[in-house]
Amino acid sequence: MNGYRKPIVKFVFFGVALLAAGTFAAAQNLQLAELGDFKLESGEFIRGCHVGYRTFGELAPDKSNVIVFLNGAGRTSEQAATLVGPGKLLDNSRYYVVLVDPLCNGVSSSPSNSKIQPRMKFPKITIADMVNSQYTLLTRLLHLNHVKAILGQSMGGMQTFQWMVSYPEFMDKAISIVSTPRPASYDLVLYRAVIESIKRDLVWNNGDYTVEPARRLRAAIAVLTLESPQAVNQQVPREQAEKVLEQVERQADANDQIRQYEAGIALDISSRFGNSMERAAAAVKAKVLVIVAAQDHTVSPGPALEFAKMLRAESLVLDSECGHVVTVCESDKITERVAKFLGN
Repeated sequence: MNGYRKPIVKFVFFGVALLAAGTFAAAQNLQLAELGDFKLESGEFIRGCHVGYRTFGELAPDKSNVIVFLNGAGRTSEQAATLVGPGKLLDNSRYYVVLVDPLCNGVSSSPSNSKIQPRMKFPKITIADMVNSQYTLLTRLLHLNHVKAILGQSMGGMQTFQWMVSYPEFMDKAISIVSTPRPASYDLVLYRAVIESIKRDLVWNNGDYTVEPARRLRAAIAVLTLESPQAVNQQVPREQAEKVLEQVERQADANDQIRQYEAGIALDISSRFGNSMERAAAAVKAKVLVIVAAQDHTVSPGPALEFAKMLRAESLVLDSECGHVVTVCESDKITERVAKFLGN
């Protein structure tokens, strides 16, 4: 799909951009895995932690056909279900597909749904905390000690990079799409700007708000960064520029977004290797595919490509004016390359 499908009015922030195909008709019902009091890297606990997930397809007798898909910021397993189906990115006619809701996405334990630690009482988390909760889900509740592949887009790709070094023996293959092993300086400025836009709105009230703070400003940041200026100018007539913000999909809960963005800001998979990306790369055991967008203004492609070179991994660079939402505009190319990589 090389033509635009007006993604800027459908997708916001550095959550994964998904196909706008509606709800998957045969979507597995949401399951909530209860993890109890879950210890974070900081030493704090998420009290009564739960992780959402959905499964599709048939599990092979030897459990060799499992692929795990990790969602981006603010995205859910229900939305990711649009990617599941024969011939799609997540082919459940060949694989047993597990979709996981990351912490703080509003489905898994989050500031917006925690009764014990509501709103900003909910502790800060890291990408590694997300991965550790997913590892607990897969091993203790789904009884999976190894999977064929783990893949994710955007913040889901951040989780994938973390998986590579946290549990290097767990997967045969890892696929990161429009993501990074550690944010570049441009990315950090952007993510901090989103957080500041929320906290500086008086209605935020230290997280105790009744109206979503900075809604239009967050939407504006999304429009300006998800795609290239050329793409926005092509999609939005000059006369409708002020109206486009009204068409943007409702954002995730602001407190949830803060906690997920803080996790993205803190990501550096080299931190446990003396801040050496070379040492981090040496720890990776999986075969890796890295897909980036050359004109991505949401997640800079450079760090992922540099890490791919260290790994001598396969890579695909898509130079599209769609920028970060190349996952929509070039979904056929991505699906084809992922299918080939998984089949090798």
